[in-house]
Amino acid sequence: MSEIEREAMEYDVVIVGAGPAGLSAAIRLKQINADLEVVVLEKGSEVGAHILSGAVLDPAGLDRLIPDWKDKGAPVTVEVKEDNFYILGEDGQIRLPNALMPPLMNNHGNYIVSMGNVCRWLAEQAEAMGVEIFPGMACSELVYGDNGELKGVVAGVFGLEADGSYGPDTEPGMELHGKYVFLSEGVRGSLSKEIIAKYNLDANCDVPKFGIGMKEIWEVKPENHNEGEVTHSMGWPLGWKNGGGSFMYHLDNNQVYVGYIVNLDYKNPYLFPYMEFQRWKHHSRIAKVLEGGRRVAYGARAVTKGGFQSIPEVSFPGGALLGCSAGLVNLPRIKGNHNAMHSGIEAAEAAAAAIEAGRSGDRLTDYDTALKTGPVGQDLKPVRNVAPLNAKLGPLGGLIAGGFDMWFQTIFKTSLFGTLKHGKTDAQATETKYHHEPIDYPKPDGKLSFDRLTNVSFSMTNHEESQPAHLRLTDPDIPVNKNLAEYAGPSARYCPAGVYEFVEEEGKPTRFQINFQNCVHCKTCDIKDPSQNITWVTPQGGDGPNYPNM
Repeated sequence: MSEIEREAMEYDVVIVGAGPAGLSAAIRLKQINADLEVVVLEKGSEVGAHILSGAVLDPAGLDRLIPDWKDKGAPVTVEVKEDNFYILGEDGQIRLPNALMPPLMNNHGNYIVSMGNVCRWLAEQAEAMGVEIFPGMACSELVYGDNGELKGVVAGVFGLEADGSYGPDTEPGMELHGKYVFLSEGVRGSLSKEIIAKYNLDANCDVPKFGIGMKEIWEVKPENHNEGEVTHSMGWPLGWKNGGGSFMYHLDNNQVYVGYIVNLDYKNPYLFPYMEFQRWKHHSRIAKVLEGGRRVAYGARAVTKGGFQSIPEVSFPGGALLGCSAGLVNLPRIKGNHNAMHSGIEAAEAAAAAIEAGRSGDRLTDYDTALKTGPVGQDLKPVRNVAPLNAKLGPLGGLIAGGFDMWFQTIFKTSLFGTLKHGKTDAQATETKYHHEPIDYPKPDGKLSFDRLTNVSFSMTNHEESQPAHLRLTDPDIPVNKNLAEYAGPSARYCPAGVYEFVEEEGKPTRFQINFQNCVHCKTCDIKDPSQNITWVTPQGGDGPNYPNM
């Protein structure tokens, strides 16, 4: 949009995304040099509105960033006191003894938290230090300098016409320029995706891998509540052909987080991740906790699971990738927030040193090195083979082989497997409908399980309907002519918000409809679509879910 005239604001560092990575970077920059001009741009209506995470927090990153966080009133108070892992069958379960689990899986000293509330608190700390934070400011475009470096972003574009053009009521936004720009957009961020492609940052890493995580918050009866209990499971209902598992975390005030993660490398296009989650809640172990309670919130989010070998180069001319934009989740631990915070700290230290030396717009190679050899690399490297082993051997074989590999590395600091490759992308893993049978899912009962659209209403999602759809099709004919014809239209199932549907006309599905107003910004469509025909871009600022305590 070079013909559009915009005002420009200059900063030392521009940060896209007010998650744990971006806010940690902002705080660390100010700790190093209070005179640095730092701005954080957040597409959610407020900080925390788009944050969704389990979450059991390893406080290592927080300890490093703000050592006296307890004295400063961080909302990190419910310490894990009971840690369980079950293999579920349809009618029963087997508990794996904690002694069999590698030490890195131990949750002792970790906390059950709302990461949305943790981010709200981090934002308060950052603003008290002089960081400027602008919520409701979606970054829709990158700005490049004369030498091809990233120079800044365009933020705050509102009122586009339905076809994406600029109309008489369009607010063109402004450019925010920085000596360095940090992209901390979370999983599969649209700007990060552009940057990775432009600078070929993934040339020397493995393919990225993902899961879809769905979560509900429940208020349960006091007699069913056990504050501090953490329970994970695998097995039923996904079975032993598809990877994934569940979590149930008891926090305070009789609230329980329940969630399910389905690995997106599943082959069967008829698999319906959302319905697997709903069915799981009917297992006797889960149902006995939830019965008599009420669901108060719902949300969904893609999860990175590629691990160490899938981390791209995280520095590029003019900026850096932080947190889940770089894919820093520890899959077996189901934790990434501590690594996101570490990445923010490392990027901030590299940028502050560069600015102090009079540099700008170049590559922060020190950040690349620190990320992959420091706390993040040390956390991810010992678990790097878990995801590929799950994919090759199935969940049960992967559990045994992955557990062996983690124990071996714990003892001998090396792996007999070396570093395994992931192979196909999640989109490529999807097989045609001719290899599979449809799956008959039980109808939600409205008490423990719910239909998608009812649940989406509990995410408080809203999008201005007159704006252009933020879910773009490369070829509008592919959904019906290819994806429906050959893959049974998997978008109607892999989306956890019911965005995509095939509309029947004269008894035949002939039209692909995108209900973008329902979108909870999980990015699954951008990842799993077998034709890679859907691109997620940011809608106008403030739109999307409004999570209260996720």
